[in-house]
Amino acid sequence: MQLNLPDTHLRLRRSPDGAAEVYDPLRKKWIRLTPEEWVRQHFTAYLNSVKGVPVSRMTNETTISLNGTVKRCDTVIYAHDLSPIAIVEYKAPSVAITRKVFDQIARYNLVLGTRYLIISNGLSHYCVGNGRLLPDIPPYSDMIADL
Repeated sequence: MQLNLPDTHLRLRRSPDGAAEVYDPLRKKWIRLTPEEWVRQHFTAYLNSVKGVPVSRMTNETTISLNGTVKRCDTVIYAHDLSPIAIVEYKAPSVAITRKVFDQIARYNLVLGTRYLIISNGLSHYCVGNGRLLPDIPPYSDMIADL
């Protein structure tokens, strides 16, 4: 599936039951390959190789507690002091980015209090910083500036 992201080498295999899996270098384990996971793996590679986010400063599937329920942030980016600075929410390429997706990530941010909210379906990418839609996702060095 072609995405609006740079090509990256992903480690793929078949599980014993025949399902496609991809190796997630952030979680250090094999994950069932869904369209959303395809976007996640390409996007985290993009954040690392193009935006300069160190792999050691990203986590996938970070668990948070929101109003007594457990939620998972798709990717969280951390500053050098390990404070969260961005949340990334992924959707499959077939899923439109709507206000509902922005509301979802904004709710997660009530818990984490990050500076940036990033949303991607692999085709379209959005970044909100300081309450406004930015023209591009800033490089990591800009994300951590003035902390």
